[in-house]
Amino acid sequence: MTMTITLLQRLPLLVSGCALALMLMASGTPASAQVAVMVNGEPITNYDIEQRSKLNFMSTHKQPTRQEVIDELIDQKVKIKEAKQFGVDPSVSDIDASFADMSSRMRITPDQLAKSLESQGVRPDTLKARIRADMVWTSLVRGRFKESLQVGEREVAAAAREDKPAEDKPAEAKPGEATNEQGNKETSSESFEYKMQPIVLIVPRGSAPAAVELRQKEAETLRSRVQSCDEANSLFKAMQNAAIREPVTKTSADLPAALRDLLDKTPIGHLTPPETTKQGVEMVALCSRKPTTIDTPQKKAIRDKMFSDKFEAKSKAYLQQVRKAAMIEYR
Repeated sequence: MTMTITLLQRLPLLVSGCALALMLMASGTPASAQVAVMVNGEPITNYDIEQRSKLNFMSTHKQPTRQEVIDELIDQKVKIKEAKQFGVDPSVSDIDASFADMSSRMRITPDQLAKSLESQGVRPDTLKARIRADMVWTSLVRGRFKESLQVGEREVAAAAREDKPAEDKPAEAKPGEATNEQGNKETSSESFEYKMQPIVLIVPRGSAPAAVELRQKEAETLRSRVQSCDEANSLFKAMQNAAIREPVTKTSADLPAALRDLLDKTPIGHLTPPETTKQGVEMVALCSRKPTTIDTPQKKAIRDKMFSDKFEAKSKAYLQQVRKAAMIEYR
């Protein structure tokens, strides 16, 4: 009886597999397109394996084994199938947007990324398929195991104490260095809330280097005059080809280390050194810098690491469970 039920359950997969094999034989399909593995009735072809091998080599500069690539493609199939059961199914536009974000981080356009892939024998859809699997799986794991993935404040505090050397003590500030309200030097182990206003002296694109240099000198002159954010607003709002944006508030954990260091060295009410960007010559007016109990950069790094470790462990266990339940047939 059990054997009969098992055969009945497998019958649709066997029929679809046979039909696919007959179609390939009848059409004279090349070896590269022949089916290597069936996963829950869906094929993984030799061509799929070849494409993913090339993509992985482009990404890691290491040649994966055939079985490693097959395992990755099997994981991709079962992840997408499992996600669909819970209503996680991104649209084509979602995938294209993620593809565009990836190209933006590489400082190229989506078309340039596509051409770069094609020049090395990889179809853009191969990368988009991997993006899709990663996207749905991340959403699924985060959604299903939200509670167990949370990192408590006590966990972070305990890890921070272990991570901090016992000999760490508040350091005395040197002349000219930023200090907190207690007169001690501000360190990366403390967290601050910065209120600031970005300023830009506009330089049209394509301007000669001399024009950029002139604006830099102008920025330095203006920087020496400004003593408060009120003065900065009055000055830059009245200037032509200049703009001062609305105040923004960020904490230490929100900012990259280089910008934190720059702001900590800037006296309250003054401007940071001018920097040339695509928009022109930019500075930041520092309106206030206050201690805050929000995560320090150290605590944020610890929290992110602890969440990542929990996510990886849960993801691995869940994937093993899903794979075990999958129908996987090698050809």
